[in-house]
Amino acid sequence: MPPLSMELRERIILAYEKGNTSIRKVAEQFHVSKTTVHDLIVLKRTTGQLMPKPPSGGKPSRLMGTEAQAIAMVGKHPDYTLSEYCELWLERTGIDMSESTMCTFLKRLKLTRKKN
Repeated sequence: MPPLSMELRERIILAYEKGNTSIRKVAEQFHVSKTTVHDLIVLKRTTGQLMPKPPSGGKPSRLMGTEAQAIAMVGKHPDYTLSEYCELWLERTGIDMSESTMCTFLKRLKLTRKKN
């Protein structure tokens, strides 16, 4: 979900700072969650600004650093199916993964599965 616009952030803080209202009422007024209003108040108090934080990028893959093993595996067994690659990967690394994850991993490495 994209971050709230700066105008909406400022309006929420302004409504709360006017006083005589609660976080819950401000949240209802602007159709946002109580957590959103609370987080904006904390952000304003701690940083003095309402700018959204930059995207964090998600969590890193468990497979980072194992690219060389995958390249060697595909080089040695070019005719394996995805399920066979998954079984072999589990035996070699102890990491269990689905066929779709294996397919995505191999595509990212630009490894094609040529069948004879």
